[in-house]
Formats: sequence, structure tokens, C-alpha cells
Amino acid sequence: MLRSMLTHHSFDADLLRRYDRTGPRYTSYPTAPQFSDGFGEAGFRDAAARSNAEPIPRRLSLYAHIPFCFSPCFYCGCNRIITRDAARGATYLSRLVREIAMVAPLFDRDRDVIQLHLGGGTPNFLDTGQLEELVDSLGQHFHFSASPQRDFSIELDPRCVRPHDIQALAAMGFNRASLGVQDFDPAVQEAVNRIQSVEETLAVIEACRRHDFRSVNVDLIYGLPGQNREGFGLTLDIVTAARPDRLAIYSYAHLPQMFRAQRQIDEALLPSPEDKLGLLQLAIEKLAEAGYRYIGMDHFALPEDDLARAQEQGGLHRNFMGYTTHADSDLIGLGVSAISHVGDTYSQNPRDLPAWEHAIDAGRLPVWRGMQLDADDIVRADAIQQLMCSGAVDIATMERRHGIAFADYFSDALDRLVPLAADGLVEVDATAIRSTSRGRLLLRIIAACFDRYLQQPSSAPGRFSKAI
Repeated sequence: MLRSMLTHHSFDADLLRRYDRTGPRYTSYPTAPQFSDGFGEAGFRDAAARSNAEPIPRRLSLYAHIPFCFSPCFYCGCNRIITRDAARGATYLSRLVREIAMVAPLFDRDRDVIQLHLGGGTPNFLDTGQLEELVDSLGQHFHFSASPQRDFSIELDPRCVRPHDIQALAAMGFNRASLGVQDFDPAVQEAVNRIQSVEETLAVIEACRRHDFRSVNVDLIYGLPGQNREGFGLTLDIVTAARPDRLAIYSYAHLPQMFRAQRQIDEALLPSPEDKLGLLQLAIEKLAEAGYRYIGMDHFALPEDDLARAQEQGGLHRNFMGYTTHADSDLIGLGVSAISHVGDTYSQNPRDLPAWEHAIDAGRLPVWRGMQLDADDIVRADAIQQLMCSGAVDIATMERRHGIAFADYFSDALDRLVPLAADGLVEVDATAIRSTSRGRLLLRIIAACFDRYLQQPSSAPGRFSKAI
């Protein structure tokens, strides 16, 4: 039953339209707006010590944030700094290396790093020499796993990749890459200030394959100004013909009051809600025809990709890096705005660069805010994680793992699921809660029923998206 749910999903425009509201993407539970500045450096140190004291300490995942971009993409809501001054990369790197030297001793040396991800911003704002210095510093202070399952991934802007860069990245140990594309339509690219050719993008994909990268991901966005079925269809055809191992199809959320760059977008060019739904439907149809499997939220993968296999085997995990196959690891975030998940705690570095720099220069761990999860958070996080990764919650597993009577403990969530079940999004019985094929595209709506913070009037929506 579960396997068929993982491979099939139904597109219901009316249902998507009715449930088109902002909500968390559940890269964590609780979500970041629940973090408090009452959790600081001492809390992070305590969490690291407790994680080392576990009978079998978890392996480690490392995330390093590189905030710089050479030019603004008007749709972007990421934490980034626009500059053409390459010297800022060197200055940032020197502090990042110092942060690594402060954080690494808190974790036992024998805890293998199974995953490394560089995100941004534009990580390849740093040149290959600087990236090599970063990786070398991480390798000196942490113990990189020698497992063939080790994942070293990097987000790349194809416009900034030089001919020898991919070979150099492979030599550093990188074996996964994620490329921003968004749309190849020239009119759309001009409207969002991201001019990027098909040729340079395909050249990067080919170079990754030539140098034995295990997978390549391509990011697309639907709902951008000037998009239409013809142009976006051509983009989808070009991308699927290149056969990236993974695809992320994100919904553009126009929030100019929150993201200054979006004020440059001509709102008259944005697709209507109906047209935007049509773009999503087109993407789903074309990806299905090309053999991609829907993983969850915005993500698709070829059946032989590690994400698809992990989902089939029950080993898929979701965190601040998105979907991952390494559920059994503590996540350490490094750099401005980075978030860590160590044991039953979350912690985040300052989002503004001067505050992060000041902490590093003062010799302090740059922990801005965070939280210690309580028992209820842990139980609900487990249910939401299961939903986001497999589309189902196994009731017997939850009762055994947490010592609860599921129907009593989650009576509030079960009440909120009733209208969703009536709409055909979810099935509820004594053994499980399962998203239906109609509900697979609305997993976060189902998951939100288990989120106690959303039921509080003062709660903010977190790192959110629109359903369409």
C-alpha cells in the first residue's frame, strides 16, 4: 500500500486551490519562529556533550553557509549578500575557519562526518582554492567518514562555474551537486534578473557526470513573471532530457514586503492562480512521463536515486538541507544564519553578517537563538517526520516508541484531520494515518494538523510556502 502511494499522486486543481495557504515546509519541528534567544551558547555546548555521551553517538552532518552572490535574482528569499568584491569571500572564509576550530572540539573525534553540504547564497562565489581551504579545515577538525555512502554536496550557480571547477570539486571529495536553473525562457530570465544559457547549464551537468558525481539536482520554479505553458514546457523538456538524478520544483511565493529584491518584479507579469496551477500540473505530468518519482513536497527523483531507494526502505529524512538519506546524524550548522540540530535541540547563528562576525571575533560560539525540545515536541516531530518522508504515520510504532495511547494523545490532531479525510486527502484507521494519492501534493497541510504551535494565535508560520 505504502509503495503505491510513493509512486503515484493525483492532481486535483480544485483541491489545491482550496488548500492554497501559507504554512511551514517542516524542515524542522518545531519550526524556526519558535526558537528563542533564551537558548544560547551554553545550551549548544550542553547538547553537544549529551550527544557525545549517548551509548552509540550519532554520526555528523555538516552544513556551511556561504552568503554571497554576484548579482540579485529578484525572486530570491534566501539569506544572501550581493557583492562583486571577491575579497569579501576571503574575509568571510577566515572567520568560518575560526568557527570550525571552536565548534569541532565539542564533538568527539571518532564521530564520523557522513554528510557535508555547502549552501548559500552562492557557494562557488568562493574560488576553488578557497573551497579547498574550507574542506581541508573541516577535514582537519572533524573526522570524515570513509564510507562509500558519504555525501559531499554543493549548490552551484552554473553561470559562475569555470571549465576546471568540477574536476577540482571532485578532487576535494564532492560527489553531489545542485544547480539553480528556475527557467530557460529568456523573457522570464530577464524579468527575474537571472540570464543563464542552456549550454552552460548542460555543460556543468555533463562535467559532474564525467567526474563521477553520484547525483545532480536541478532546481526549477513555477509562478515566475512571464511564465507560460509553452516556455516552461520547453524548460521541462530540456531538463528532463538531461536526466538529472533529482529535481526540485518550487512554487514562487511573491512576498515583496518581506523580500526587498522581489519589489523589482512587475506584478502584472505574474501568472494568475489558474495559470500557475496549470504550470504545476504540466511539471507533474512531464516528470511522470520522464520516469521521475515524487518524493514529497517539491522533490522528485529517478527510481534508482538514493532518495527514492531510501524512501522505499523507510530511511528517508527531512531537515534544513531538505530530504536526505542520513537520518541517524546530528546536524552542525556553520556560518551566518546556519541552523544546527543536535540531539533534542535546535540552534541558529545570527542572520545578519555583522552580528555573526562580532561573535567570532570575540571568540564566542555564534549562537543567536534556539530551543530545547520538550517531550511533546519530540513526539509530534516524529509524526510530522513520518508524514513528510513516507506519507504515513504508523500508529503502533508511535505508541511503542513514545509510550503513548495514540488516539488519546493526538485527539486534537485527529479532529483536525476529519475535514481533510472528507476531502480525500488522508485515510485514518486503527493502524495508520496515510496520505492518499490526492493528498501527496499537500503533505504539509496534513502535517500541520499535528503542529500544536499553529493552534496558538501568536504563532508565526515558519519557513513557509504556498501550496501552489
